[in-house]
Amino acid sequence: MSSEPRYHPGADMQGFVRELIEFVGLDDEDVATIRRTAPVILQHEQAITAALYEHFLKFPATARFFLKDDGTPDQQRLDRRKHSLGRWLRETAEVAMTHDFVYHLLAVSLSHSHREFGPGGKVPPQFMVGAMSIAQTAFARLLQADLGDLHEAFEASLAWNKLLLVHLNVLLLGYFLPPPRA
Repeated sequence: MSSEPRYHPGADMQGFVRELIEFVGLDDEDVATIRRTAPVILQHEQAITAALYEHFLKFPATARFFLKDDGTPDQQRLDRRKHSLGRWLRETAEVAMTHDFVYHLLAVSLSHSHREFGPGGKVPPQFMVGAMSIAQTAFARLLQADLGDLHEAFEASLAWNKLLLVHLNVLLLGYFLPPPRA
């Protein structure tokens, strides 16, 4: 990664992501491992998304993003978020860091970091990091349970973790941008 001063990464997301991929050592073997083990993760898509949002609802600091004015869970909002998380999971499993996908991740970052309206307001960055940790843990457990070979599960977890941390870097970019001008 270059130490030279330069433009904001959002101006060249593909370049930023390529640099991150190289930095974390996500290589062709890792990509093949992720694609090979993707069915293990994807077969649990609904359980993963449901568990994550159930987890969010357990904590007042994160539940506030998914509650109606009367304090009850907003099921429509939860269903939309689960659908979006499922889409992210499917696209992540393809490891296709295309122009459209990396800018989609940046848009997700901005929607979390620059929310001026909606339940709960801006999503604090620690919850983005925490959510990624929850995903990493869930993936590792699924890989261990379903692959049957601890070494293979370990190698798959390493590969998935590299990719997830590249995503996390993109998801945190929005927090470094100034708020829009009025």
